[in-house]
Amino acid sequence: MTAVSATAALLLATGCSGGGSGPAGPASAPPPRTAASASASPTASASPSPSAPPAKGSVRVVSTVAQGLKSPWGLAALPGGDLLVSSRDGGTITRVDAESGELTVLGEVPGVAPGGEGGLLGLALSPTYAEDHLVYAYFTTESDNRVARMLYDETAPPGRQLGAPDTVLRNIPKGVVHNGGRIAFGPDGMLYVGTGDSGDTGLAQDKESLGGKILRMTPDGQPVHGNPEADSVVYSYGHRNVQGLAWDAQKRLWAAEFGQNTYDELNLVRPGGNHGWPETEGKGGGGAFVDPVVQWPVADASPSGIAVARGSVWMAALRGERLWRVPLAGGEPSAAPQAFLKGTYGRLRTVLAAGGDRLWLVTSETDTRGTPEAGDDRILLLEVR
Repeated sequence: MTAVSATAALLLATGCSGGGSGPAGPASAPPPRTAASASASPTASASPSPSAPPAKGSVRVVSTVAQGLKSPWGLAALPGGDLLVSSRDGGTITRVDAESGELTVLGEVPGVAPGGEGGLLGLALSPTYAEDHLVYAYFTTESDNRVARMLYDETAPPGRQLGAPDTVLRNIPKGVVHNGGRIAFGPDGMLYVGTGDSGDTGLAQDKESLGGKILRMTPDGQPVHGNPEADSVVYSYGHRNVQGLAWDAQKRLWAAEFGQNTYDELNLVRPGGNHGWPETEGKGGGGAFVDPVVQWPVADASPSGIAVARGSVWMAALRGERLWRVPLAGGEPSAAPQAFLKGTYGRLRTVLAAGGDRLWLVTSETDTRGTPEAGDDRILLLEVR
């Protein structure tokens, strides 16, 4: 890719998508930055369903699992309950002891070239992790964004526990902005990857480009039989910057996407669907494009990670500095979105289901756009309803 345009650089400056080691034991939640509040957005609603979750939910911060993290981005849960977290700017993967909060740096991922919104981003464990001990990572290099897998050898000394990266997909366009970065294995055992347009808006509509897409592939990085187009990993297109992927109980794929100046989006992804960017932003594609299920003014969201728990989609907001809840009735919201933790912990990057009514939530104050305070950044354990 060539260097992004001055327009993309301006978007970086204006915050279009937001963007350690040491002892840190679990603790009670620290005092909020400002008084916490909850609010509802009028942007989406639907008739309630008897099977839908309640219109109004709740969030309780159970504990601070870890603190003192630097530019955390991706999060993956190990089978025993501990967590792996990536450092976008440091290029390292750290293990978090879920009981004590102790941080152990596994190693630095070679080839990571942090800058702007790029660096070491999403993490995911192999579907057969118990047998192969493979950790997948999405990261930016000097030439592209790519997905690689590494052996995690728990018997090696700390700092040397990651094997050499085995690249499964390369040539995802990179830029100062809009590098996407979320990866997740779906219920089908396939690897899904959210990418961005890298500041070159035309890539989102170009099916030959991997930019501005959601990709679906085998764990080896090959196209999946049944993808919309044979011999292609492209699953959906017309995306600006996808940083959230999650599946509901009916195995439907949901994705969070950054808008430009008007609307951020929560999308129910349609295989082969054109989600509109840059021709449209938010709803109103006139039937030519897949409309988002919910949209937000960009000041209220700038969404990154999402998770599904208790029948709702939970969405971490960077610029909006809040956790959004969208209760679902099938493929539609059953009530207006509801906001929690507004301004309490600053920018929120990643949310991951922890089983049952619990979520892990990662803050994002130590990246280039935050205003870190003592203890930032944190991983919180939440109880949600």
